[in-house]
Amino acid sequence: MQGKPFSQLRVGEAAEFGKTVSEADIHGFAGICGDFNPAHVNEEYARGTPFGSRIAHGMLTASLISTVIGTMLPGPGSIYMQQEMRFSAPVYIGDTITARAEVVELLQEKQRVRLRTTCTNQEGKIVLDGEALVSAPRG
Repeated sequence: MQGKPFSQLRVGEAAEFGKTVSEADIHGFAGICGDFNPAHVNEEYARGTPFGSRIAHGMLTASLISTVIGTMLPGPGSIYMQQEMRFSAPVYIGDTITARAEVVELLQEKQRVRLRTTCTNQEGKIVLDGEALVSAPRG
């Protein structure tokens, strides 16, 4: 399976992936990466934080961008090379997050794509904003 080749990509083109974050997602992610920060896994502790409840790992949220890049835009065969991120709001259990990648520049020489990457919650609030550099499939 091959994603969209560099030659077919256009500035302004975008793709999105949405997911509702569950408690199982947070515990599974903690198990995979080893980050058992009590802000993520201990409700009693998290109630005493500025967030008032447990929050998802920032990198769990960011991983949804990887889903867009690796499966949709440009898709299979893409190589994720760089990501800049700013986390601007917490993600709570039950939040529905929409990850979006939009082509902002096509770099012809090495067939790389610069993407604006965002994650928004169900209220439309940006929880993560950034930019990615991707090597697109050849073609």
